[in-house]
Amino acid sequence: MTRQLALPISPQPAPTLDNFVPGANAELLARLRALHAGQLTESVLYLWGEPGSGRSHLLHASARPGLAIADDVERLDEPRQIALFNAINAARDSGGAVLAAGNAPPAQLALRDDLKSRLAWGLVYQVKPLSDAQKALTLHAEAARRGLKLSDEVVWYLLTHVRRDLHSLTGLLDQLDRTSLEQRRAVTLPLVRELIRNLEQ
Repeated sequence: MTRQLALPISPQPAPTLDNFVPGANAELLARLRALHAGQLTESVLYLWGEPGSGRSHLLHASARPGLAIADDVERLDEPRQIALFNAINAARDSGGAVLAAGNAPPAQLALRDDLKSRLAWGLVYQVKPLSDAQKALTLHAEAARRGLKLSDEVVWYLLTHVRRDLHSLTGLLDQLDRTSLEQRRAVTLPLVRELIRNLEQ
């Protein structure tokens, strides 16, 4: 079979608040827009959710000068916990802001008690995962952006046979795009199964 060289013509877009799929997180997204615009009165905004829920996307999308950001706070060692504690105190005193994220609500984190209380000072939001129907719509839209046509059969196969977080699913779309171009094949269920088998080896 003749293979066609696949060029990286559909790069993954940089995380922004506009390309985050809100699902049930509309209120959180509105708060982050206010934070990004410097219009949020609270000095601390803490996000928590399961891996793949979009926490890191939202943190990177909200970055701006004067904003302290801490991701995966559950992994912070003692010196970095102290640094985050001091950053929160400084933000509160100076009118600045701290945006932090972790895998659990502040009270359930294995961190210093004083840091847990500081993280709970401001707004705390759970980043709620998308429903399967919302993920299916997002996959169709992402495929269309890449110039791919996915059948419902392919989409639902992906949702039931691979990791279901959007980062993993869109990464798999990139690989399907490349494989489809290289092999000059449409993205069909046999191609998807073949790619998944190859990735599992």
